[in-house]
Amino acid sequence: MSTLPLSRDQVRRVDQISIEKYGIPGLILMENAGRAAAEVIHTVAPAGSIAILCGKGNNGGDGYVIARHLDIVGRKVKLFSTTGLSDLGGDAKINATIADNLGIEIEVCDRKDSLNAEAILAYSVIVDCLLGTGAVGNPRGRIADWVRIANASEAMRIAIDLPTGLDCDTGQANIPTFVADHTITMVAPKIGFNCGEGSTVVGKVHQVGIGIPCRVVDEAR
Repeated sequence: MSTLPLSRDQVRRVDQISIEKYGIPGLILMENAGRAAAEVIHTVAPAGSIAILCGKGNNGGDGYVIARHLDIVGRKVKLFSTTGLSDLGGDAKINATIADNLGIEIEVCDRKDSLNAEAILAYSVIVDCLLGTGAVGNPRGRIADWVRIANASEAMRIAIDLPTGLDCDTGQANIPTFVADHTITMVAPKIGFNCGEGSTVVGKVHQVGIGIPCRVVDEAR
């Protein structure tokens, strides 16, 4: 694993090179990312129930894998999704379908008035899988609402790859930004962790590998 931070474009190139040049399927990368993140969560999270907040993209897809691996080790977990299964695509849909087939509870909150804030606040741990490194600007709509609810909670807050609302390149904490106690980041740290307001919202950073060789990261720089 590399300790040199990656930009948004470099993260995109790492994925692209891994998949297109070396033939590593995105589904394998998502599985590795979710399993590695689940191992960290199982280690750092207190006893109690875990809420995983999932967006529509690959960051949300990681959340479905995380839920499955936490369920395997006996943790009580529930998924809250901004998007119904039929509206997901690609690897995220595959992993959401697996979680659903296994009976892991998924609550779809696809309208603002369907969000049960009290339900989320009842959890001991809240995991942010809403937006990934490609996001730019202020979170909007349901995602913004969920971030505000999570930040108001006394639960341990864990971000996957980077906190929703934090700009990967500049470290700007957009409004709102998920304020994490822990951030589990894939492959390498992100530039925004140590500039702007990044250090105030990432908490303790845990870097995990997802099966991407160092040569791929070097090529992406």
